[in-house]
Amino acid sequence: MDPTTTPNARPGQGGKPRRWKATATYPDPPQDGPTAKLEKFIDAMIATGQTGQIFGEHGIGKTSTFVSYIPQRFPDTVLVVLPAANLAPDDLLINAPVRDDRSGELVLRQLIMRQLVPGRPFVLLIDDSLQAGTTVQSQLMQIACDWTLGEHDLRELGCVGVFLTDNESLAETGVRRSDLAILDRMVTIRLTANDTAWRLALAERYPDWDLREVFRLWAALSPHLRHLLSPRTLQHVLDCARAGFPLVWGLPLHNGRRLALTEQGTNGEPGRDRTREVLDGIAAAVGASNPATVPDPVRRILRAAMTHRWAVLLQGPPGCGKTEITKQIAREETGREPVYFSLPVTNVEDLCVPVPTPDGALEAMLARSLLSPEPKVLIWDEYNRPKDKATFAKLMEITQEWTLAGRPLPNLRAQVALQNPPYHLGRKMLVASNNVAQASRFTISYEVQPEDIPANEWLISTYGETAETVLEWWKNDIDDEGRNWITKRTLERLIKLHRADMPLEPALIYLGDGEYAPVPLSALEARLADRPRIGLAELADDCPSWEARLSAAAETAEEGTNDTDLVHQVFSNAEVSQLERHLDVVARLLPYLPPKLRATYLVGQTPERQRFWIAALARMAELSASGRG
Repeated sequence: MDPTTTPNARPGQGGKPRRWKATATYPDPPQDGPTAKLEKFIDAMIATGQTGQIFGEHGIGKTSTFVSYIPQRFPDTVLVVLPAANLAPDDLLINAPVRDDRSGELVLRQLIMRQLVPGRPFVLLIDDSLQAGTTVQSQLMQIACDWTLGEHDLRELGCVGVFLTDNESLAETGVRRSDLAILDRMVTIRLTANDTAWRLALAERYPDWDLREVFRLWAALSPHLRHLLSPRTLQHVLDCARAGFPLVWGLPLHNGRRLALTEQGTNGEPGRDRTREVLDGIAAAVGASNPATVPDPVRRILRAAMTHRWAVLLQGPPGCGKTEITKQIAREETGREPVYFSLPVTNVEDLCVPVPTPDGALEAMLARSLLSPEPKVLIWDEYNRPKDKATFAKLMEITQEWTLAGRPLPNLRAQVALQNPPYHLGRKMLVASNNVAQASRFTISYEVQPEDIPANEWLISTYGETAETVLEWWKNDIDDEGRNWITKRTLERLIKLHRADMPLEPALIYLGDGEYAPVPLSALEARLADRPRIGLAELADDCPSWEARLSAAAETAEEGTNDTDLVHQVFSNAEVSQLERHLDVVARLLPYLPPKLRATYLVGQTPERQRFWIAALARMAELSASGRG
């Protein structure tokens, strides 16, 4: 017998032996037959030809159990998944004129969607059926009750099983199934996370990690915390641990706020926040670190998404450069432009349209950009500003299932959703809300800060010295609130207006009634008028004098004087391209700075900055050895 195969089919069920690969978590094969309650239910419904209705919380592995179990247990049977929330009435069934074979006349005929005519036995899974619209609900109930759709008998088309999966929470569905004529036609079970095969799936996803301690920690949590840290979210947390990222990035952003693992008090009020404790325990259980952050987070997240085929969400203030850096990394990783959709102007027809085919089926015609065979990255810009619910429903199928109208998208490397927070600078943004089930679809959800995106280098390379001057003002002359008002878009407008010899105030965000963003521009106007200022260029112009001043400062106090702090601030705020242009100047002044300040140039910095400072320290040693330092 093949040691990786365990015969676990019972006589008369038609199932096949299930492939088994040993993992660090489960080195021994499971018992014969289905191992989870849901798997046993699937077998029974297929064997008896009854419709199965399954209720359970989001993220516990209902759908994934079908996806993994059906192909292994019934290898000659295909699983057809219909995400009901994403269906329009014309997706399932449409009346269309066709030529009658006998009379030759045009007649109306009901055409059924291509996925329901796979040409082989199939199991139909209607996922989130309670989230469908009213018309689609009627169509789905005809399927569930009679295994028919319109004039078509699904049994004749090869259907051997029909299942509906749902979450009963009204926060996610908004409706309840109450018609007894419908309810009396289905076998119904309610599941918890202990009834699906999610532990086995995670063990197979991380075969070298022994996850038994993780499973023990999860089982020891209160029911409320287990609900928050669903198996799906736990997988995202483990993905972050595997990639060396903070584990908290795996927790979803629900309505713009990070989901916290907070206990629930007896009166329903929030209790103790155990987020750090729980995530540290998971990290320790798998031997991973749980850093507070990592250098250059946005670019690292994007590259990881394109390497591991993740869907990620980046939430940040408007104008911070989220879209441009995502496009840049996508070009670098795939060698081509990403597939870009902006939700406020995206229609359903921009994604797919159902069309009749000559053989009498209803085929979904997809956008050409989605079907190209080349590696592709999908960017969903303004993700929480959809034009309408129908478009967002189609989008949700792609982000949840990586399919559109049931069709896999070829060579899709990653999906990146970009959105603004609900509030920024005390003002409400016109964005939509989401539920936890929608929010938890992303492997990483990250809150972008303006300093996370290296837009400054692009401004300098594009606009030269003017950009350097404006950036020095932005870094040194205004406070944190002012920097929040002055986005990278605003910086570019200021630069362009100055170069056009125009007043600068119109470049600020206009708030109405003659009021602009509350940021004074006098210091910027002074800098642009070439009034005295200190930057790298000024240090380079008078390097011997600054060497003398720093030498005197070092003799005056161990930590230096104001001159020391000024040079340190110039070094810290300078972009890498500016530092590289003045490498020798930096190397000549470095010896006079206290060691603890020099250490800050390496610790927690981006790889580019670390490479520069290593080179600068090496150059400092060369100059010292030659007697020039």
